[in-house]
Amino acid sequence: MRHNRHAIFAAIAAGALALSGLAATSAHAAPAKPASLYAPSALVLTVAQGEDPLTATVKRAVTLTCAPGAEGTHPAPEAACAELELVGGQFTALARTSPDRMCTRQWDPVVITAHGVWHGQRVAFSTTYGNACELAGSMHESAVYSF
Repeated sequence: MRHNRHAIFAAIAAGALALSGLAATSAHAAPAKPASLYAPSALVLTVAQGEDPLTATVKRAVTLTCAPGAEGTHPAPEAACAELELVGGQFTALARTSPDRMCTRQWDPVVITAHGVWHGQRVAFSTTYGNACELAGSMHESAVYSF
């Protein structure tokens, strides 16, 4: 009975090794297929406390994928992707000042960033606002940074 257990264990181990080798071989044999026919559009968007995007403390961050479909952790990916399409992925075009918005002159900087890929092109965007009120006034109608 003792020999049978060792023989069974050896057979199971040999079978598992053979199957894993077969799976690894077949995975390398198939040519890689592109994931999509569309140029990728996938971004990480952040809102951070501080002046410098490299040292600011991130308060909120979301992912946004627009191609081939709108998805991610962004609360409104369809609206954000549509807005970015409208401005051709130019984040600077999203900043609109609101003449009706009154903010204090308090210096408590907030920085927003976007990093990733838009229609296959690398994106590295950041801009700093004097405080959260200025940011809210600049992005008051923007779906992209509404998270």
